[in-house]
Amino acid sequence: MTDAALLDALIAVTGPQGVLRSEADLEPYLKEWRGKYRGTAGIVVRPASTAEVAAVVKLCAERGIGIVPQGGNTGLCGGAVAEAGQVLLSTDRLTRIREVDAEGDHITVEAGVILAQVQTAAEAADRLFPLSLGAEGSCRIGGNLSTNAGGTAVLRYGNTRDLVLGLEVVLPDGRVWDGLRALRKDNTGYDLKQLFIGAEGTLGVITAAVLKLFPRPRSVAAALVAVPDPAAAVALFGRARAEAGGSVTGVELMPRLAVDFALRHVAGTVDPLSERHPWYVLLELSSPAADAPLAEQLEMILAGGFEAGLVADAAIASSEAQRKAFWHLREAIVEGQRFEGGAIKHDIAVPVAKVPEFLERATAAVEAAIPGVRVVPFGHLGDGNIHFNLNQPERRPRCLHGPLGGDRPPGA
Repeated sequence: MTDAALLDALIAVTGPQGVLRSEADLEPYLKEWRGKYRGTAGIVVRPASTAEVAAVVKLCAERGIGIVPQGGNTGLCGGAVAEAGQVLLSTDRLTRIREVDAEGDHITVEAGVILAQVQTAAEAADRLFPLSLGAEGSCRIGGNLSTNAGGTAVLRYGNTRDLVLGLEVVLPDGRVWDGLRALRKDNTGYDLKQLFIGAEGTLGVITAAVLKLFPRPRSVAAALVAVPDPAAAVALFGRARAEAGGSVTGVELMPRLAVDFALRHVAGTVDPLSERHPWYVLLELSSPAADAPLAEQLEMILAGGFEAGLVADAAIASSEAQRKAFWHLREAIVEGQRFEGGAIKHDIAVPVAKVPEFLERATAAVEAAIPGVRVVPFGHLGDGNIHFNLNQPERRPRCLHGPLGGDRPPGA
């Protein structure tokens, strides 16, 4: 099929507004967030309904044309980059929130709805959709589902796959699988939706989902805690779970280097402690009960941590603004890294108790392989998910002949 014939066929499905061809229109879809991967696809198709997605997929399947689905294009690994001869299928017009059921504690949304919009819709119904991550203002729920995103609340609420009741999916031949069930208990055979969650679009294009909602937290307490090392951080986490149980919502680990990157490059970041420390833990408790004594629990956890030598210093948020400032510092780490040259991104999960050993052994290995490398390990200590990122050595050109850059041109 010629490009012109394919273009005409796609326009017949979506209308002219659903197909992009000009260089300027294609640009935002072809460039990956970090600029490390760039697509060369000549067509971006933007279906506005499940029926249009199905028709596009069927058309391409019949002609042997590859499809690359793309959500908010916030990934760091080039998974949403489409090459010449492929069609990039964007979900950015699948933006309807089909239903919010506060009594049933679920929300039905299309794949192109931005994560923050799902959170806002839930909040308007006095409910919580707990998936939260740094890109929530631009990532789309279909991408979150397709990558089984984790985020900062996995400890309390689970990964994305734990937040899904049902899916609607366009299969590779263009058929639609309608699994949009809102049942909390469904033991009628195979749980097919789980095949598509985390499959990154290889088994079908997710077009809509029924997602779980939860009671909104009425009480929250947070602290930024300085600890001597990751082992102390793990021990503090264990103490928090023993004393606060299910109220422990977030446990984020940050090395000083990561904090420095954020403070150096990202506006609005503030160091809440007067002295520098090698490691930090952002610890948060929450409860749907308005009168939950979380501040007192947090103080007891920290006091015990001081006595046990696990805590060197701590700042407890005295206001919602200060709590948000703690989280802004944590979330600014990724943005801060962009200003420190080339980087290798890793997303590692190990048992929580093994985090200190992993960090010690992995750091030693990469420092031996890349002299001067700056190791920036941070992330969700509560579920053992560490972003083991490597930044290029200081005062080195960005174009490196080696693991941190290959032969990429300066600025790549």
